[in-house]
Amino acid sequence: MKQVVQNYKSGELAVLDVPVPGCKPGGVLVRTAYSLISTGTELMKVSEAGMSMLGKARSRPDQVAKVMQSVATNGVPATYRKVMGKLDSYTPLGYSLCGVVEQVGAGIDDVKVGDVVACAGNEHALHAELNWVPKNLYTPVPDGLAPRHAAFGTVGSIALQGVRQGEPQLGEVALVIGLGLIGQLVVQLLTASGVRVVGVDPDPARCALAARLGAVSCGDPASAAVEASVVELTDGHGVDQVYLAAGGGSNQPVELAAHLSRDRGRVVDIGKCRLDLPWNAYYEKELDVRFSRSYGPGRYDPEYELAGRDYPIGYVRWTERRNLACFLDLVARGRVDVEPLISHIADFDDAVTTYQSLKDGELKAVAVLFRYPEQAVEAAPPTVAVPAVDVQPRPARAARTPVRLAFVGAGNYATSMLLPHLARREGVELSTVVTTTALSATNARRKFGFAEATTDLDAVLGDKSVDAVFVVTRHSSHAELTRKALLAGKAVFVEKPLALTEDELAGVLAAVEESGNDRLQVGFNRRFAPLLREAKERFGARTGPASLRYLINAGRLQHGSWYLQQGTEGSRFAGEGGHFIDTASWLLGADPVSVYATAPSGNEDLQVVLHYPDGSTATISYVTTGAPSFPKETLDLVADGKVLRLDDFVRASVYGGKRWVSSRLPKARDKGQNAELAAFVKAVRTGGPMPVPLESLVATTAATLAVRAGLAGGAPVTLARAR
Repeated sequence: MKQVVQNYKSGELAVLDVPVPGCKPGGVLVRTAYSLISTGTELMKVSEAGMSMLGKARSRPDQVAKVMQSVATNGVPATYRKVMGKLDSYTPLGYSLCGVVEQVGAGIDDVKVGDVVACAGNEHALHAELNWVPKNLYTPVPDGLAPRHAAFGTVGSIALQGVRQGEPQLGEVALVIGLGLIGQLVVQLLTASGVRVVGVDPDPARCALAARLGAVSCGDPASAAVEASVVELTDGHGVDQVYLAAGGGSNQPVELAAHLSRDRGRVVDIGKCRLDLPWNAYYEKELDVRFSRSYGPGRYDPEYELAGRDYPIGYVRWTERRNLACFLDLVARGRVDVEPLISHIADFDDAVTTYQSLKDGELKAVAVLFRYPEQAVEAAPPTVAVPAVDVQPRPARAARTPVRLAFVGAGNYATSMLLPHLARREGVELSTVVTTTALSATNARRKFGFAEATTDLDAVLGDKSVDAVFVVTRHSSHAELTRKALLAGKAVFVEKPLALTEDELAGVLAAVEESGNDRLQVGFNRRFAPLLREAKERFGARTGPASLRYLINAGRLQHGSWYLQQGTEGSRFAGEGGHFIDTASWLLGADPVSVYATAPSGNEDLQVVLHYPDGSTATISYVTTGAPSFPKETLDLVADGKVLRLDDFVRASVYGGKRWVSSRLPKARDKGQNAELAAFVKAVRTGGPMPVPLESLVATTAATLAVRAGLAGGAPVTLARAR
């Protein structure tokens, strides 16, 4: 693999071929997609390497002190050999990147191969094609966040830790001195915290950028305009906090901080600037000087960074890793915008010339990214597997009435959309309801007439008189409960989604193959809606490819909804997106072959484009930011000079040779649950085919899973069908 290195003795920069690091326990091997050049820290290191030996000594007095101690202990010859040997070695560069997990070490269970992660550390997040990263120095990238933006994770954590040290309060005024990369991020973080910010930098372009990103005013440190802004914003008292994000050898930032601070203000040092504190100025105002140690608690602690021992959250709320995850979340939700900070994206092979351009001043930049070759991101699977269904079904059972049904789960959807239809259906007997709490099972038994209520799932699965099991629980349990019920020989109706991961889907199909039981239905009810079925029939057959547009005005969820628990229950689209993919595939008469997904920053809106074998496309717009008064679902299908229009299952129309419009006053909005249940019960009773082929259920589930992969990779995902 290739890696950027520097010889600190000669100043030489190079891209070397080096061995691939091993994947040790307690960490992951990550293939880099983008890595970030710190135009402050890294360029300082590059510049120092080009100095004379005397210049190096002057720039690093701390290292000179160590050398003198070594001379006293080991003598001049031994110390000289030691120092020259260290200087005349290649050292790595880089400490902030985003990439794809290529291999998982022992003891790691929070990510898997193919996951996109952001990584930190000047020994682990290097400018290299592959890096081994220990657990506490990486974090998964939120869905929808572009990899080039996630590459800012480390510098974002540095800025975030600095802001935490300043303890900003709503309504306060802050001064940020130095508007380089860290300073620009500090400005945005403070603004997001409700703090008004004044920026200071001698570069007018950086001042303009900070003003665009939220600073109230910005100016040159020598300008009277900066002081005037502080006086105006604070009624002459001075700023509540100052963030030193500047570098260099000038003591001006420290002096300016004292001059513009209020009495007992807070001064936080984030950058590496000169700190000769003017004693009188700091003493008279009793200024609180604080230091921000890099990414946060855990930094420089080998037990935390290398051994993976986390600090209890009750004692240390914000560690390195939690800061990293927090910053990525802020970017993903649009609270921080890093795109305007990207001055240049260079190919990784051009690393040496890029550094030289930065050093010489030819390239003036706030942030520069290295983009790695395409093969660097191929570890993020460009495909999602659509597993083959290989099963030898058991002989169909003889027709039997009544059909005895058991329910696992009795929440809102089960009690409002399923059980009312089943409770009054002839030939159906509600046998047993299973819930995790006794009272909810008792309520369902009383209301719908179940013969029994229990919390014992195994007893129900072992009851040979039960013909079918309905799985209507939270999303995270669907796959496992479905697998158990199939192995127990039951027909299964599982509400969407069937699975939240490819492994879960594979587990369900393994149960089908092991048991020979393929009696499975997923609650994709819209294809059974009478109004949509009639519209499809009137639209008729088509000869050419179609274009389908499906707008879902999903709206915002109420605070506290379990749908928001994405860590365990998956995203909203993962939970219900299968509904819309299944409807599109049913209307188009095929399963998709590729999926492209994109999402704007700051909300849950999605655009999903599905491609089909005959060239047809379906665009699903899943939005949460629309007007509540607008219909929830609208659909248009266009092909062969005809248009099918569905308005929220209330009205449908077909335009073509003859125009057809449904009744303007439907009896009720029918999304197909009753017809779907009737078809399922009939299949169970007669032993006939299930309402939707298993292959279609699998393909729809795989396409739904591909949306997450597409958002993470920013590219179309091929749905690869096993042969």
